[in-house]
Amino acid sequence: MFLIQAAKGIREDNAIRLPFADGKTSLIAGTDVGAAAAAVLTNPAPHIGQVYDLTGPQSLTMAQYAQEFSGVLGRPIQYVNVPPEVWEAKLREAHLPEHLIAHMITMGELNRDNRYDRMTDSFQRLVGRAPISAAEFARRYAAAFTPSSAILTSGA
Repeated sequence: MFLIQAAKGIREDNAIRLPFADGKTSLIAGTDVGAAAAAVLTNPAPHIGQVYDLTGPQSLTMAQYAQEFSGVLGRPIQYVNVPPEVWEAKLREAHLPEHLIAHMITMGELNRDNRYDRMTDSFQRLVGRAPISAAEFARRYAAAFTPSSAILTSGA
């Protein structure tokens, strides 16, 4: 959900809109989560009873993530700190299931409280490589963050 909402905002008006204030978070790409899951499922026995806290390679504020995206996409991307009550209203407007809305609201609170500012080496230990950076993520999925008119005029 965060990626879908962030991609739309970046694509349509060069903004990441989330209620995270200045809290830091160590985002990890969904493809990296999938790689970690595949590593566990390939040989599950040693992982029984284990808990893995998967994090990305750096813990940044959303303003810093916006800078990372700006550098890759070649245009200024800004972070807009959305008031929590506006965030909740937008989630409800999207007719999301109640449990997902509650989860997203809690994630916003935890981010604002800086509870996601942590780093682990769990991904590296499971997969044998570092997780991809925000800049690499933006490079790989640039089309999702590019206005359709820019894709049409570039010949892509």
